[in-house]
Amino acid sequence: MARPVILLISGPNLNLLGDREPEIYGTDTLLDHVAAARHRAQQKGFDLEHIQSNHEGDLIDAIHSARNRTASIVINPGALTHYSWALHDALAAYEGPIVELHISDPKQREPWRHTSVVEPLAVATVAGKGAAGYPEAIDIAIDASHPHDS
Repeated sequence: MARPVILLISGPNLNLLGDREPEIYGTDTLLDHVAAARHRAQQKGFDLEHIQSNHEGDLIDAIHSARNRTASIVINPGALTHYSWALHDALAAYEGPIVELHISDPKQREPWRHTSVVEPLAVATVAGKGAAGYPEAIDIAIDASHPHDS
């Protein structure tokens, strides 16, 4: 039987992690974050797929392809968080749980970062926890997609 899949989406400029503004985003690379997320998912019996793109349409296509196929989506949309209604609409058409993820806390930064078009669709937002946010977001996505029987 195939293992359930979590799709981890990384938006624009996240390919520069480890190099870009380390005082805000830390020194871990995107590959480091993905490895931590993949490790946590596999520990819990899930597979992890990852896409990073600097192109909005690529991310939307990935969300479309996740429909009826993946257990959940964890998304760090980068700057698209604040204005991409196309990304919002694609996520709104996804039937599984969505977890919004940010390395820094956008609400503690510049005012233009305070708005999230993803937040209304997300079961949770993990923000401001740096590298530790990746495994935490995976845990939330798994719990939301595979509720514990009680």
